[in-house]
Amino acid sequence: MNTRYEHQVAENKIYEDWEKSGFFNPDNLPGKGKPFTIIMPPPNANGSLHIGHALFVTLEDIMIRYWRMRGRKALWLPGADHAGFETQVVYNKKLEKEGRSFWEMPKTQLYDEIKEFTLTNKKYMEGQLRKLGASCDWSRAKFTLDEDIRSVVYETFEKLYKDGLVYRAERPVNWCIKHQTTLSDLEIKHIERADKLYYIKYALENSEDFIEIATVRPETIPADVALAVHPKSRFKKFVGKKVINPLTKKLMPVISDVSVDPDFGSGALKITPYHDSSDFAIWEKHKSIIAEMPVSVIDRYGKLTESAGKELAGLKIKEARDKSVELLIANGNFVKVEDYTHQVSACYKCESIIEPRVMMQWFIKMTEKSGKKQQSLRDLTTKAIKSKKIKIIPVRYEKILTHWLANLRDWNISRQIVWGIRIPVWYCVDKLNKKCRDKDGIIISDRQPEKCPYCNGKKLKAEEDVFDTWFSSGQWPFATLMSNPGDFKKFYPTDVMETGWDILLFWVMRMITLGLYRTGKEPFKTVYLHGLVRDKDRQKMSKSKGNVINPLEVAEIYGTDAVRMSLVVGSAAGNDPVISEDKIRGYRNFTTKIWNAARFVLMEYQNNPSSKTDIKLKLTARDRKNIRDMETAKKKVARLIENFDFNRASETAYHYFWHTFADKVIEESKERLKSTNEQDAFAAQEALIIILLGSLKMLHPFMPFVTESVYQELPQEARRAKYLMIENW
Repeated sequence: MNTRYEHQVAENKIYEDWEKSGFFNPDNLPGKGKPFTIIMPPPNANGSLHIGHALFVTLEDIMIRYWRMRGRKALWLPGADHAGFETQVVYNKKLEKEGRSFWEMPKTQLYDEIKEFTLTNKKYMEGQLRKLGASCDWSRAKFTLDEDIRSVVYETFEKLYKDGLVYRAERPVNWCIKHQTTLSDLEIKHIERADKLYYIKYALENSEDFIEIATVRPETIPADVALAVHPKSRFKKFVGKKVINPLTKKLMPVISDVSVDPDFGSGALKITPYHDSSDFAIWEKHKSIIAEMPVSVIDRYGKLTESAGKELAGLKIKEARDKSVELLIANGNFVKVEDYTHQVSACYKCESIIEPRVMMQWFIKMTEKSGKKQQSLRDLTTKAIKSKKIKIIPVRYEKILTHWLANLRDWNISRQIVWGIRIPVWYCVDKLNKKCRDKDGIIISDRQPEKCPYCNGKKLKAEEDVFDTWFSSGQWPFATLMSNPGDFKKFYPTDVMETGWDILLFWVMRMITLGLYRTGKEPFKTVYLHGLVRDKDRQKMSKSKGNVINPLEVAEIYGTDAVRMSLVVGSAAGNDPVISEDKIRGYRNFTTKIWNAARFVLMEYQNNPSSKTDIKLKLTARDRKNIRDMETAKKKVARLIENFDFNRASETAYHYFWHTFADKVIEESKERLKSTNEQDAFAAQEALIIILLGSLKMLHPFMPFVTESVYQELPQEARRAKYLMIENW
């Protein structure tokens, strides 16, 4: 063995050998073991891997390598996500730096450029995954825009539509003015903001009485259709009467509704359906007595429309707010203003305030019961969690998930972006007969039909919106396996979905829902949630703080094994692990310890004559105890891995090798290795080789490169396989 372990040389060579061996593919593994499957959470193909990616790679590779050594047909299927909205945001910033306008480019050109950008990043990212030691089956690698993946996504959409669970309607949505697209409820963040609370008088018709309301949005008063009061409020005597809109002078009814908060402002609420989802729900409930049809007074760019009146039309929201207050003061309807701090909805990417809008969009019914069992999609998901058919680690996240499910609304799955999977819908614009009108002229097809099947009309228009990324990636476990003949039957349901706790609601919930709906089975048996990597001061890593650690750069300096160990030691499920360069450097020293200890054992072993094989070895009682201690440690590591306690498993393997094997067993053996009693010396050598091999096995899932490097140096008689990777645990 070389005097030093040169990780820069060894890692590339070893990974190449592993990949060429074909053993990443479970079909090539020896034996008839039961499958063990992990579908890789597909990293967004819009940039380099970061330290969070290195954490998931490490944890998933630990499981795959362990179960492969246990004789299971271990499949780790890799992939990449086109990440529609996220990637479009990234590419928009790239264009800004180049001095080009995202919004002025033709859509086809924009799509093609983003595609080239994404595929280039995807290839680079796959190289980074290899560098991190990911022993995944590259022959099965998938991309969320692959044609076979699209086909599965389209089939799911069509099934939902035929089952009456997908509909197109004008409903309230979250609109990001900056990015010009809708966002799901999960893609908005709630931030605290200081605002003004304006108190306004609404005079009753033919009366000197008035109802006072409090609002932060006086600019939307022209879109009011009613006032609502709580049944027990002081204004309940006015229910059934009419008030005068202070800006438009139109008459509006006063209605009673229990959803009005009697403790907010004056206990009365202006109802502006097209600019507030709660108001929309109240309007829907009472629209039989509200004569005025709702209108939108704010356009997609955040400017007031002509419906707001000539004084406000064309103004931006802040300008219109100030102008509205001016007008209210002038006509005597302004009462007072107060400072007000409240939670507002913001885009999770740019943090600009979300503008509620009512738009024609595609939705999935999440709470409507259907089918023979009369269950909703929410019911399916909730039942799988509560019945423990899907185990969530750590268990505290079950409550978070079930709480969110209890308050679930229909899911808006259409996005007004360029980059993504286009919704496979065509509209007939002829509408020549009743049949076509009844069907709303909707044809579901991934390619343009020659004519409308309902009226034979040939004027067809494509749906321009694309699917919410989470709709396609929510089908990832079954879509990937359905795309390869035989794999779905063999590997589904999968065993583990390992991912960050921060996308439990974004992604994991969607996968459970869509997996159960499409296949009738849970997509995975266990969900393991890791934390978000933090620096040594427990601060979140960010470029602005200058504390970001690039896993590939430090792996180049200290070795991939050192990075992997620094990520997993101290990383309990659901908790945020801490990492620093000092910690990584410390595990580089451990890599050196493994190499030096193995080198000593093998040097001593090779210094003896080959005739030793003819001598009956006699292990001492101490030798047998040392071997038993190693086996005990290995069994403990196995138990901890199987219980998803990777932190304690890695610590156990680390402490056994350094503090028991290297510090005690090897040290105690040195005198015997020099003994003139050949039989005793050979027995000591044999015990050390047995313990070294067992130690390499228990460390291999965590530190695959150095352990494989040492394994390849073992004498042929000590090895039972071509690679440690496929040794029997």
